[in-house]
Amino acid sequence: MPPSREPNRQSAPSTRGTRLRQRLAELRGPAVPPQPLDARALAALAANPGCRRRAILDGAGVNKAVLASALGSPSAFGQSQFAFMRGNAFEARVKADGGAELLRLVHEKLDAGAEPPAGGAVPDLGASGPEGRTARTALALREATAAGGWTLLDHPLLALEVAGSPAFLEPDAVVVHPDGGWTVVEIKSFPMLDGSADPAKVGAAARQSAVYVLALEQVAARLDPAPEVHHTVLLVCPKDFSNLPTASAVDVRKQCSVTRRQLDRLTRVEDIADALPEGTCFSPDLPAADLTAAVESVPATYAPECLAACELAFHCRSRSRAEGAVTSLGRSLRAELGALTTVSDVLSAARGDTGDPADPTVEALRRAAALRAEALGPPRRGAGNGAPSHDAAAPDDRPQLPPPARRSPVEQGAAQRGGRSGPS
Repeated sequence: MPPSREPNRQSAPSTRGTRLRQRLAELRGPAVPPQPLDARALAALAANPGCRRRAILDGAGVNKAVLASALGSPSAFGQSQFAFMRGNAFEARVKADGGAELLRLVHEKLDAGAEPPAGGAVPDLGASGPEGRTARTALALREATAAGGWTLLDHPLLALEVAGSPAFLEPDAVVVHPDGGWTVVEIKSFPMLDGSADPAKVGAAARQSAVYVLALEQVAARLDPAPEVHHTVLLVCPKDFSNLPTASAVDVRKQCSVTRRQLDRLTRVEDIADALPEGTCFSPDLPAADLTAAVESVPATYAPECLAACELAFHCRSRSRAEGAVTSLGRSLRAELGALTTVSDVLSAARGDTGDPADPTVEALRRAAALRAEALGPPRRGAGNGAPSHDAAAPDDRPQLPPPARRSPVEQGAAQRGGRSGPS
């Protein structure tokens, strides 16, 4: 009897991964280089996990800014060259002299009980390709943890699996403490005025840092014993209106929890790719009609928040408005309307033409429509419902307001300019 041959269990995942990479390259287009998925885009993707269009485009490495321009709806946001150069100059100053100032800020804000950093190690993280850099970063983290001193990793590369596809992330810095703990450092060019910064920008930085923390946790889980990945990151910004660095500790436990849950909800890129029509391609060199058809073959979940996070937001907004989708009015309103997904359905239910009267949403809409009609006043004579109406000559029993006082020329000029001439 011939010996039984065991299947090669190691080759199946490798073959599947190779097939997926080939499929994503076909979607991206021939000879089109992939766009790396950074933490900012990943945080935006996690904030809208139901959008399959963004998931497949980011997974395939499609440059959404170029794609939006080819579709005729170019994105209107992005970092200016001046801000980019200013950010690079500030980061170089923070990391000068082997990161002495950066390590001092980490010691002062996060680990004051440890030995002050007399001079930390800065290992070389250079390697060929993203996989090589990722492996070199993991090795440097393991060596720094065993060394038991202060170590600064300048622009390490981390890998995080997103919807079945690896994403390579590059934080500004990671600091290894003498006790072996790891801290993410995020360097931004917006100022801290009197110790506080713009809450919206700090929130965006916290969500971005949370992605790095999740990636570091995957690296730490492969070590024995696993080092502690701190959920308090260090945000470094210019102090007031100067170029001097200052820092603040930011707790990202909530952001980590939300991002982890949202990433788990993402549909696998492989499943989305398998559901696409044969020959689908998102190359910007395609004719506009073919490119539009390819993009529309993937369902999107648009919300007004996409305008600040996605390059395709204007294209998706125009399509959402054309379809009358209530998501174009905001996620909170969409959640309140239940099964009513279009504006026409909502208006029809409010008028009483359609909808189940026992449905709480329909009942609330009809009540709101009745209150609106009552607030607008009784109908005019001849409206057809038999309700009494105020005749034009009948006395009005509503309270009469005094006529507005005549304004002086100074007040009129201030009103035209949108200002006020005096205290209200």
